[in-house]
Amino acid sequence: MKSLKAIFSALFDSLRDLLPIIVVIGFFQLVILQKPIPNLAEITLGIIFVVIGLTLFVKGLNMGLFPIGETMAYAFASKGSVFWLLTFAFALGFGTTVAEPALIAVAGEAATVAAVGNMIENSEASKDAYAFGLRITVAVSVGFAIVIGVFRIIKGWPIQYLIIGGYIAVVIMTVFAPKEIIGIAYDSGGVTTSTITVPLVTALGVGLASSIKGRNPMIDGFGLIAFASLTPMIFVMGYGMVV
Repeated sequence: MKSLKAIFSALFDSLRDLLPIIVVIGFFQLVILQKPIPNLAEITLGIIFVVIGLTLFVKGLNMGLFPIGETMAYAFASKGSVFWLLTFAFALGFGTTVAEPALIAVAGEAATVAAVGNMIENSEASKDAYAFGLRITVAVSVGFAIVIGVFRIIKGWPIQYLIIGGYIAVVIMTVFAPKEIIGIAYDSGGVTTSTITVPLVTALGVGLASSIKGRNPMIDGFGLIAFASLTPMIFVMGYGMVV
């Protein structure tokens, strides 16, 4: 009975989180556009699937990804090896990013647009190579970002100065980067912080800050995602200048 109540409570929480989106879409469809909702039965079924999926996803994060990220952070901190901790941080950032579905989709679309715009040869091989290069560039940039973030937690550096310096670099590079790559670079910062990367990276930061004496998990544990959003813009603009 208790477990059943917990399931319904989790489903209700997911429905509550999705309710603003449903209300906005329904309002504009019925009141502003004044048209009936097409395929209402299918849409309703889809919403039910989304609620169930979101509930299972959040539950999975709490049961699996968050604990394993924090556990590994504790283990590396206890081991006292900065080299292996930074190596793990890079591998985690690279591995989670290169597997991001959003990045795969954006890289493929960017390759198609680049071929149409005569930036690259309009062939499948050229488009695949361009998309793969873009994905690897973004993945390397996120790995590099997580390394910087982890090193910042170890040293206790203030995050704001690093972020400000990074965005100054973004502004400067925007002046010199090809205009065709700027939008892709800016979008790359967003697609990296998605369903796979965020839980593990956040758990790593919080776990590491919790295991180091003198670090506050609230102050020092968060901020890794900010680096993961920032560095792809720099790396992708650099990639555009080279390619």
